[in-house]
Amino acid sequence: MVLDLMLIALAITLDPLPLMAFALVVSSSRGVWKGLAFILAWLACFVAVIAAVLALTDGEPLPPRSPPGVVGLAAKLAIGLGLVFYGLHRRRLMRAGEAPAGADAPRGPDVQEDPADEVAAGLDESSVWASAGLAVLVQPWGMVAAGATTVLEANTSNPATYMALFGFCLLATASLLAAELYLVFAPEVAQARLLRLRGWLKGHAQQAIVVLCLALGLWLTGKSIYQLTG
Repeated sequence: MVLDLMLIALAITLDPLPLMAFALVVSSSRGVWKGLAFILAWLACFVAVIAAVLALTDGEPLPPRSPPGVVGLAAKLAIGLGLVFYGLHRRRLMRAGEAPAGADAPRGPDVQEDPADEVAAGLDESSVWASAGLAVLVQPWGMVAAGATTVLEANTSNPATYMALFGFCLLATASLLAAELYLVFAPEVAQARLLRLRGWLKGHAQQAIVVLCLALGLWLTGKSIYQLTG
């Protein structure tokens, strides 16, 4: 479980879309506070999903051969296959020159283009609550769902489980936390560099999305098949 959670968290923190949206948020007025609201809402999504899964399982891992356990593994397999097919689809579009640069990562069955661009014009006048809402909007829900199926294996009677869950939340937020701390200690330089980073990400996000989707999807697919047939 721990390895799966860390790999999923790494994919989430490397997802270019949230960082692109965060760069827009912190470059607006009251950027530090809006960035903090963004991060807190981002973390709240993870906490809510983890709490819901643990409440569902009573904090005990599902027996692998039980019907609920098989359903959980099948769900993880479906998510893994979905990521693989999405990555291949984006790769074909990229090769055909049809995919726009900076297209966002998978968010489930209904994939949207970069929503941050749609709200960029109003960020200066927006409240911290709008920044928090944007964090929920750009959350990579497909990867979060993969994390939820992994938490089905959690055993809360083991203290190491809490460390693993905390590590998952921390690693999945690491890129945003680093940007926020940079902004606190060097606000003017950080804003300029984050906006330049966003521009660079828009030109390279497509390749990153393909690699992240294929790598994580293949891992989840292979692991799920092994557990279902082993």
